[in-house]
Amino acid sequence: MADDYDLIVIGAGVAGMAAANKCASAGWRVAITDPLPFGGTCALRGCDPKKILRRGAEVVDDAWLMRDKGVDDADIAIDWSQLMVHKRGFTDAMPAKVEQHLTESGVELFHAAARFTGPDEVEIDGTRYTSKHFMIATGATPRPLEFPGHEHVVDSTAFLDLRELPERILFVGGGYISFEFAHIASRAGADCSILDRHDRPLRGFDGELVEQLVERSEGAGIRLHRNTDVVAIETADDGVMTVTIEQDGEQTTVEADLVVHGAGRVANLAPLDLDAAGVEWGPKGVHVEPHLQSTSNPRVFAAGDSADTEGKPLTPVATAEGSVAASNMLKGGTRAPDYTGEPSIVFTVPELCRVGMLEDEARDAGHDVVVRSLDTSDWYSNYRIGETTAAVKVLIDRESDTILGAHLLGPGYAELVNIFALAIQLGLTTRQLRSARMGYPTVGSDLASMLYPA
Repeated sequence: MADDYDLIVIGAGVAGMAAANKCASAGWRVAITDPLPFGGTCALRGCDPKKILRRGAEVVDDAWLMRDKGVDDADIAIDWSQLMVHKRGFTDAMPAKVEQHLTESGVELFHAAARFTGPDEVEIDGTRYTSKHFMIATGATPRPLEFPGHEHVVDSTAFLDLRELPERILFVGGGYISFEFAHIASRAGADCSILDRHDRPLRGFDGELVEQLVERSEGAGIRLHRNTDVVAIETADDGVMTVTIEQDGEQTTVEADLVVHGAGRVANLAPLDLDAAGVEWGPKGVHVEPHLQSTSNPRVFAAGDSADTEGKPLTPVATAEGSVAASNMLKGGTRAPDYTGEPSIVFTVPELCRVGMLEDEARDAGHDVVVRSLDTSDWYSNYRIGETTAAVKVLIDRESDTILGAHLLGPGYAELVNIFALAIQLGLTTRQLRSARMGYPTVGSDLASMLYPA
């Protein structure tokens, strides 16, 4: 008996779409299924809508920076409801565009949840289908919270769909989500606090730059509470929340109108009944070989946040993994994704960026590290816009003259980090980078100066 499909993709985000399109274009019979609107977290509930909202924060902050420098910022304000309409102008149209593209590629669409009923079979909307291959790309979901009253906490999806912005917001967790959302909400007029159970937030980034960002955040009205745990949340009839927190062994209470979950995410795999398919998995995703094939069921591949790989939970990584997995399925290959030079960016105002190694990682790996650490706040590109917080740290291998890592905090540096990423990916030397001619005066033209000794 023939299989119903050559490939069934579970999850219509960027990883799943990359695999589905590639295999369908090669002539395979492919189906993709998702109970949520097609497009995935990044386009609909994450990166893209978040950065649209950030634009409002950028405009307000730009005006603040130019106060007493020729710009009257007295009437500069965010109309939250209108900003949300602007956001929905993008997100509302996206599912139809995604579905049209998939359909034109020959992919069959299901709008339902899937669960495995055997090693080669899934049930979708009450019907069972077999397939030669399966791709699991169901993304991630907020990490479960265990304190009493956790049900009152909203996730990032709900925050990005708020019709009105509450006055007082607490963000639980000191990672990307909390910092990015707090930087948006504070410029929109909300009173924002971040509760981090650790001493240092944003632990995947350079510690010195993080502390500068924390100071800049405080200047925007955002309070960071370190070594702080949420003990419980109670909600009154008027909607006001009383949040009991514990810091350094002492408990106290604070009030909030909204509490937002920013305490990390785990692979969204529990609904799939993977045990029925003999697929080994854990909180970080499906256990896969380097080429993204399940370690326990050869029919199954996984990518993006659904796969336990060394890749970071980033959209470009998920897209690349989906494409690599598709190639391996089509060709019976064992090619592994290349994770060299993956930029990570916290889209605060200004943004914090990282690509490559941290300083201690580079030294632990045995490199003779040259560190170019520079305060760039008084450089022309930052003076021009009134920014007073900007710095970079570039790590260079002394022997090869290549970039080991680049860490940047400043406006426009989210674009500049891409050049450092390309340099790491291609093995370019600092001499080659310094010789590149950049348009002037642009942020990119600062690159060469960042590579000379301080």
